[in-house]
Amino acid sequence: MENIERKVCDWIDSHEKKAVRLLKKLVGEKSTKGDEFHAQAVVLEKLRQFDAEVDVWEPSIKQLEQHPLFKSDRTSFKESPNIAAVKRGSGGGKSLILNGHIDVVPEGNRKDWDTEPFQPIMKQGRIYGRGTTDMKGGNTALLMAIEALEQCGVKLKGDLIFQSVVDEECGGAGTLAAVMRGYRADGALIPEPTNMKMFIKQQGSMWFRITVKGLSAHGGTRYEGVSAIEKSMLVIESIRQLERVRNKRITDSLYENITIPVPINIGTIKGGTWPSSVADTVAIEGRCGIAPNESPEAVQSEMESWLKDLEYHDEWFKHYPTEIEWFGARWMPNDLAENHELTAVLTKAYQKITDEQPVIEASPWATDGGVLSHAGKTPVIVFGPGETKMAHQANEYIEKDALIKSAKIISLFIMNWCDYER
Repeated sequence: MENIERKVCDWIDSHEKKAVRLLKKLVGEKSTKGDEFHAQAVVLEKLRQFDAEVDVWEPSIKQLEQHPLFKSDRTSFKESPNIAAVKRGSGGGKSLILNGHIDVVPEGNRKDWDTEPFQPIMKQGRIYGRGTTDMKGGNTALLMAIEALEQCGVKLKGDLIFQSVVDEECGGAGTLAAVMRGYRADGALIPEPTNMKMFIKQQGSMWFRITVKGLSAHGGTRYEGVSAIEKSMLVIESIRQLERVRNKRITDSLYENITIPVPINIGTIKGGTWPSSVADTVAIEGRCGIAPNESPEAVQSEMESWLKDLEYHDEWFKHYPTEIEWFGARWMPNDLAENHELTAVLTKAYQKITDEQPVIEASPWATDGGVLSHAGKTPVIVFGPGETKMAHQANEYIEKDALIKSAKIISLFIMNWCDYER
């Protein structure tokens, strides 16, 4: 490790309390969909301490609707701003985007929490609170890495672009808005909670709604009707068969530790209007995974064709076929070549800090990497502190040591990707 690299790492080690304070401040500002303003204000306050060009704007729905990749149930981004900060390099180096989302999922049932979700606390080396892992811990690591470079006098050759975006949990409109605003680079890193594994492939996903029809009747003579609830059970079993077929095709070794590489999840079922009536309609809503080498259109076509074949298993569906609608959010998949320079540079930084070889895998979930790669033509690697299993869970936490270690790895990665004046 070079002297300047050691100096940067020492600075991060000596300012771990500062990192914890920043993370707590971010988590303390609830930033669920539509309420991102105050958390972004914390980010803005931090960025103003840096020597950087800061850009704050509210994404425009009208502009976003002009892009073919825009999928979101948002109708407005009023008081839900995006933030970007650019540190101009001296020239001759590669540019880099550091992209993190500020939005978090709702806390769920508060009775499942041992602590208040938005009143972060630290105990036994862990910081607890909604968003600590997904992904304000990763955002904090980015900010600490940037600050360490600046405080240690590192002059980058390539441009460094930090982004704090909204709407990742609902489809990635915030990152798409950043791409449409002109932010592109030679590479990008997203510090989602990978447990410091390197995810070079991420599945995409999209939401669906299947309507199953029945025939209403009085519950006392239910045999005169056809229960949409019972028919929906056949539909769900058919979806499970489709899931098995789709996943048998995936032979990529990067997925060998993932039980179901591209799941089809049933999220909600709504049907019937009265206990003493036969249900005549059921709506099934869910999420369908998209493999890195697939297009959303091909997956949609396969699922629609699969459901149409129900008529060969049950005569009812020949006369009353299911209806499928693709609605709401959609995440594009991402596929980075295993020998890409992003992987090589990050691996070198990882080895310097840990003295170990990194684990390289495919992601079990989608990220904004799909938007950056497809819309922004920017290659993306996903790497950050925090464990996947804690994302969206009650009692979410992140390990302080992982936060600090990832900040050091990312700082060395930035220096070697962008290059710097020696």
